[in-house]
Amino acid sequence: MAREFSTVGVVGLGTMGAGIVEVFARNGIDVVAVEISAPALERGRATLKGSTDRAVAKGKLAEADRDALHERVHFAVGLDALHSVDLVIEAVPEHLDLKQRIFAELDRVCRPETILATNTSSLSVTEISVATSRPNQVIGIHFFNPAPVMKLVEVVRTVVTAPEVVADVEALCARLGKVDVTINDRAGFIANALLFGYLNHAVGMFESHYATREDIDAAMKLGCGLPMGPLALMDLIGLDTAYEILDTMYRRGGRDRRHAPVPLLKQMVTAGLLGRKSGRGFYTYERPGSPVVVPDEATPLATDGALADGARAIAKVGVVGSGTMATGIIEVFAKAGYEVVSVTRGMEKSAKVCEAVKTSLNKGVVRGKLAEADRDAALGRISWSATLDHLADVDLVVEAVVEELSVKKALFASLDEICKPGVVLATTTSSLPVIDVAMATHRPADVVGLHFFNPAPVMPLVEVVRTIRTSPEATATARAVCAALGKTGVVCGDRSGFIVNALLFPYLNDAVKMLEASYSTADDIDHAMKLGCGYPMGPFELLDVVGLDVSLAIQRELYLELREPGFAPAPLLEHLVTAGYLGRKTRRGFRDHSHR
Repeated sequence: MAREFSTVGVVGLGTMGAGIVEVFARNGIDVVAVEISAPALERGRATLKGSTDRAVAKGKLAEADRDALHERVHFAVGLDALHSVDLVIEAVPEHLDLKQRIFAELDRVCRPETILATNTSSLSVTEISVATSRPNQVIGIHFFNPAPVMKLVEVVRTVVTAPEVVADVEALCARLGKVDVTINDRAGFIANALLFGYLNHAVGMFESHYATREDIDAAMKLGCGLPMGPLALMDLIGLDTAYEILDTMYRRGGRDRRHAPVPLLKQMVTAGLLGRKSGRGFYTYERPGSPVVVPDEATPLATDGALADGARAIAKVGVVGSGTMATGIIEVFAKAGYEVVSVTRGMEKSAKVCEAVKTSLNKGVVRGKLAEADRDAALGRISWSATLDHLADVDLVVEAVVEELSVKKALFASLDEICKPGVVLATTTSSLPVIDVAMATHRPADVVGLHFFNPAPVMPLVEVVRTIRTSPEATATARAVCAALGKTGVVCGDRSGFIVNALLFPYLNDAVKMLEASYSTADDIDHAMKLGCGYPMGPFELLDVVGLDVSLAIQRELYLELREPGFAPAPLLEHLVTAGYLGRKTRRGFRDHSHR
């Protein structure tokens, strides 16, 4: 039988500590809430009151329950108030010497059977535990912010934590309505080890002027369905906190360059640009602590009209290809009012593409998302062809053929001969260098990447890829076209993976390495990222959907270009692909899908 915790102590009443107090008090457990001084204690009390009052205002907590909750909390200055509690959770700033001093003092104050827990997100629980004479009763209980809302708790055991202590804490998490994942003491645990490598990579992208902060954030929200973009999330976490976590993980976690803090991060922290809490980080906020972003000198100017910045007028669009992507792109342009010339190899393929577009448009009508008249008008704007010569009078060509460089180069050489001057030639490649395609023509200034996401009619994001030869007018034209399609166009340079894949796939690869090291299970890692970070899918769910072969190919491209050891494909991923376990499409990947 798991032991019953009737009184819990919480040390440190910042945002995290006050949230943990609320979690316990909401679940009928008496809490002794401790701070270092009377003013700090009052700030903690105000934080708790503000949170519970908001919950009442939103109808998520009854007034009587709020009042009962507050009655369960006893506020005190100094650790001596914790002499009779069953469990203490420490939630003070991430400094090892500070935590060690507190644990040494708790060891003296608390009863011998009291469990001592730390909410650290990056420091070694083992190093904290050795400051006590009871390291077997020390454990990590890592809540996520905001603690009352987030479902995940990482339970971190050291090599000496007693099994019954782990079992007692797991039972307590269930009583609190939380989902726990139990793991060993390793830098960053699950969620932060995977999250902060990705966040750091995004900061590096911004530092090198590869893309703007707005475009990086929009790309990850719209391309991956994440609740926040990485730079906005860094501002929320606090750049000083993020720096400490990355620095600790780099030093403790085998000096993986993925966790070496990008120099810009240290500079911003030194300059006092800490994110929301200081009113200025990657973005500028209305005031310190406010979530409201206000324009600053880096905010892009709103362009008035589609033809700003030298963008060219586009009325007629050619789409080359017959696959799913080409079909979706044809539909998107036709629905947006453009005349479309669809070119495939042979009339038989044209007929198939035509049928696929009709089927998709009809589904839109059935679902009430498209009027019959609009469907008919869209179909009326499309002409079907099996010869590239019919692209002689279009204003824009979008190529969506097979991902083979030789095929694309041959096609672009033909388009160069056929198309009139000033036509923007776009490739939808997701992995090949756009410059290689552009140099197959005599007009590389007119060539851009337009990377639509699948399914094109649904996904709101398009990556606009400019090469070192692309003209500003061609880039502006591509952006204006995206806006006219109702899509968000994000501009980036011609580097492997562009924005989304370059940030997404190394994170997925890191998850595979974590599984390979037997640190945690695929289920727990997926739980951690969904419940701890709000991701729509866990990394292994996503890998099985994308296809392990596709993921491996993208990761190899990234590694070949960047030559960064941390980007080397995980051997486990390579072995699964070799074995033919490619994910859902073969009914076996990281999970067995044969019964689903």
